[in-house]
Amino acid sequence: MLFQNRFSSCLLLSTLCASLFHTTVLASEVDVERESSATFSQYNGNGLSFQSDNNTFSLRVRGRLQFRYANPGISQPTERADFEHNAGNQFGVNRARVKLDGHIGLPWIKYGVEYDAVDQRTLTATLSFEKYDALRFKVGQWKVEYSRERSVSSGGQQMMDRSIINRIFTLDRQMGASLYGNFDGPGAANFNYWVGVFNGSGRGDYSNHDGENMYTGRLQWNFLGESVGFKNSDIKRTGTPKAALAIAGAKFKSQFTRFSSSGAGNLANFSAGEIEGQYDIQQFVIDGAYFYKGFNAQAEYHEKDIVDLADNNRETTLRGYYVQAGYFLSESISWWPEPLEMAARFGTYSPRDSEQDERFFEKTVAFNYFFNGHENKLTAEVSRVSLDQFDTEVGDETIYSLQWDVSF
Repeated sequence: MLFQNRFSSCLLLSTLCASLFHTTVLASEVDVERESSATFSQYNGNGLSFQSDNNTFSLRVRGRLQFRYANPGISQPTERADFEHNAGNQFGVNRARVKLDGHIGLPWIKYGVEYDAVDQRTLTATLSFEKYDALRFKVGQWKVEYSRERSVSSGGQQMMDRSIINRIFTLDRQMGASLYGNFDGPGAANFNYWVGVFNGSGRGDYSNHDGENMYTGRLQWNFLGESVGFKNSDIKRTGTPKAALAIAGAKFKSQFTRFSSSGAGNLANFSAGEIEGQYDIQQFVIDGAYFYKGFNAQAEYHEKDIVDLADNNRETTLRGYYVQAGYFLSESISWWPEPLEMAARFGTYSPRDSEQDERFFEKTVAFNYFFNGHENKLTAEVSRVSLDQFDTEVGDETIYSLQWDVSF
């Protein structure tokens, strides 16, 4: 029943969107007779596109469905009690998204909207001004360009889910404004940067409550001379090595200590903020990525310092890291299927100051079969998450999953 309801919701939303845009096209075609202008539509396998003949307006409509079976159907454990919970199996639509993007007025004035039909919420809504590569501006709500792992779209991930440390350190979606760009200098003089000011209250919240903004920055050095985007899997078999190193940081006061697509909340061991701006938070990440001939790797190291202003300025420092790599073995083994990638990840973090008190570990192996890149892929995965207390394992969970992710 859950599967049917979610699928029906997605189908209904897609139908409504299609009807809306068909009406828009008809209206535009009526204007042709009066203004000698036309709107053309086409479908190229990656969305249905509409564009005016004078290029003053464009619109692309895309859909995405993600079907998943998992045994047990449990999200990554974040507390000891999670290991004792019997979640049963999961089978259904894990994600159903509708995406709109294009430009308006001028080709470099761009917009984007992403809607989650499963949970019925707007994830992204942005307006961007991108005339110059070195200086661009964006306003709205989106995933803050902070860590590489979170910036990679869920449709472009190498694993089914992001690492176990993502929930602890991500800034996720925020409302705000950002300057960003790429300095494409010769050789190693190639850099990307992002500087932003946000509400700091998470997705869907128009107020920062305490009057304190979230300030973020990311500097990425593309030291082999070519900009490295937020993506996983070397599907195109990069002929010349590409690599990047980056450092990012954030500073804000909030009644929240964590963020996700659902909005703002609090980590384990942190109660809901008793006062606005109760937690004074500073955090940073160092990450890197590498692509070459079917192989890619990435890694991140995080630190997050939380000062509880309502508890005698009690300070907690959280640390965590992961390493991840994938390889198309057909590059080395002749009989290996060309579209099949093998990937592995190890991640760990401590939810307390003392790493001996508690420490979570994740070990994941995945196989991806790309029918049409990340637009149509099948993933099989085994992931084991465990918890150690004082160097003794006190909980573990092994999850077996199969997923089909298709965009259209």
